[in-house]
Amino acid sequence: MLEARLQKRLRHLGMNSCDEYCNYLFSPAGVETELTHMIDVVTTNKTDFFRESSHFEFLVKTALPEIIVKQGAGIWKKLMIWSAGCSTGEEPYTLAMVVSEFAETYPGFSFDCSILATDISTKALATAEEAIYEAERVLPVPEALKKKYLLRSKNRSKGLIRIVPELRRMVRFRRLNFVEDEFGLREKMHIIFCRNVIIYFDKPTQERLLNKFCRHLTPGGYVFMGHSETLQGMDVPLMQVIPTVYRKPL
Repeated sequence: MLEARLQKRLRHLGMNSCDEYCNYLFSPAGVETELTHMIDVVTTNKTDFFRESSHFEFLVKTALPEIIVKQGAGIWKKLMIWSAGCSTGEEPYTLAMVVSEFAETYPGFSFDCSILATDISTKALATAEEAIYEAERVLPVPEALKKKYLLRSKNRSKGLIRIVPELRRMVRFRRLNFVEDEFGLREKMHIIFCRNVIIYFDKPTQERLLNKFCRHLTPGGYVFMGHSETLQGMDVPLMQVIPTVYRKPL
């Protein structure tokens, strides 16, 4: 699979073998100019709108009300949400829809939320920032939210939709490699979605990564993991609330 994905770069560079490509990739010139291209072609960018929808239900019914009451986030100060491993943007835009709907339950308040979305792939991030998707990609979005938050292309034959500007303004995108020592984040997060990402790392790396997440999480903040992931056997300051949802103690 890896060799098949790298063939695109070999053809582009006029190289005949993976050995030749590896020698170039790890040379000073390759590290500087090729590494990002290599990451773009080999990363897996599987995501959907409203993927693992029970997480968004828990977010609205439990996590957000608790964070508002105990921390005032969203009402008295900005609510900070991080989509860590955002791929092509479906997750952060789903979060933006869900939070926008939730905000309407607080009439009279200016509900303030910022969503940080990060990924290692520059190609995926470019798609996410453009916020244009094929119509079949938005099938999981409830019909009422489609009418409210999705714009159809004037040329209906193209079958494209775009996220409305007010949601796009809620999300800021950044390239981030999780194995870097420092994430360079200034703000503490109230909620972190990191779903179906750590499965690609070995156990020690998973533990180090989750501890780094916790350093950027407010006490009482939540971490949402994928259904195929577990923190069992890891030394991290998180308590399980329900399967795949964890909270940092106050």
